[in-house]
Amino acid sequence: MSIRPSDPMSTRPAGLPTRTPAETGRKDRASQEVRETPREPASRDRYFDLLRAVALFRVIFYHLMGWAWLPVVFPSMGVMFALAGNLMARSLRRRPATDVVRGRLRRLLPPLWLLGAVGVTGMLLGGWGPGEEGHPGWWWLHLAFWVLPLSDPPYGEGLPGIPGLIGEDWAVAVGVPLWYLRAYLWFVLLSPLLLRALRAAPWPTVLAPLALSAALEAGLPTVPGWRLESALSDFGAFGACWLLGMAHQEGVLRRLPRYVVPSLAPVVACAGLWYALTQDLRTGHDLDDMPFAQALWSFAAVLLLLHLSPAWHEWPRRLRRWDRLITLLNARAVTIYLWHNVCIVVVETLWDRLWNIGVLETDAHWILVSPWPQLPAVWLLTAGCVVCFGWVEDLAAGRRPRIWPDGRPGAHRDRPGVPHLS
Repeated sequence: MSIRPSDPMSTRPAGLPTRTPAETGRKDRASQEVRETPREPASRDRYFDLLRAVALFRVIFYHLMGWAWLPVVFPSMGVMFALAGNLMARSLRRRPATDVVRGRLRRLLPPLWLLGAVGVTGMLLGGWGPGEEGHPGWWWLHLAFWVLPLSDPPYGEGLPGIPGLIGEDWAVAVGVPLWYLRAYLWFVLLSPLLLRALRAAPWPTVLAPLALSAALEAGLPTVPGWRLESALSDFGAFGACWLLGMAHQEGVLRRLPRYVVPSLAPVVACAGLWYALTQDLRTGHDLDDMPFAQALWSFAAVLLLLHLSPAWHEWPRRLRRWDRLITLLNARAVTIYLWHNVCIVVVETLWDRLWNIGVLETDAHWILVSPWPQLPAVWLLTAGCVVCFGWVEDLAAGRRPRIWPDGRPGAHRDRPGVPHLS
């Protein structure tokens, strides 16, 4: 028979102090807080590393193929924002907010600066200059976004390429993906406030970006200027994913009954897919052009993925063979994301030269028109960018520069718990 200390009818051995009901209540509350506080993982979560690697691969695959159904199969951007939000919340629990934000900026900006040093120099040599945005003052002012991307950095459109090597749209390939860094930067800057709001009112905070996206879709707020509009649109589309990542780290999702997420997420996903279909979902007009549908679909997918969320501090047996590849993709995520679009343009330009080979044009026409044979070439060229430019990620993180950080035995590994930029 167990004896409850708070029971007034219980008998206690002589000499032991009697615990008052108030003391018992304080101990019970403290025990409950300990149980609800997320435990710090001892090492990197390999499940999250797998999600990040799959997301990165899907981004490159989509930019080459352009199929509208790929973002539906796996919403990479929502997943990457969720993983980044998770790591951000984890860091904010450990260190002061100013140190965390400064550390994220230190990791984010040097790879962008290296891309700008190469890309902007090439644009200037191609004839891009102060006359491109009306008054020269605006051009010089907007160039600062290549230093701190509080808005989309400018780039030259229609600049001449290098015949036979790189096409005319190379500058667009450099500049267009930078919206992700701009959105990421704002999420980082706002994270201390978002985390405070999340702790005060978890689900109203998580759902607020969806409400913003719905309001923007309905045209309710009048937003002055395309720069502010694009920033608010991206916050509405992916803010809930970032907050879901933070909520997962804070233990908010674990407090839900197990049946809630599997019941709710498919309904939200169906709503997002239905809305996308009403907006003419097709190749060339996909979720990237439909912020509200993107917000609903990404929210549902991220919610399910985080609900599953096995704690993999070691790889399952079937995935161990992919350890080095996934480690490399995570270690060079920023470099791969920033440079892969340029690699695609180069490969496509070189592929067009194959039309000059008569045998291929007459007997192997499918090779020239299919993007599938280009995929290995894109990855090979992207690997070259990892070798040439990836070292800046190590310098930004305060690590010894490495050429090919795939975690092979004997090589320098990242310290446990040091996150990569998603």
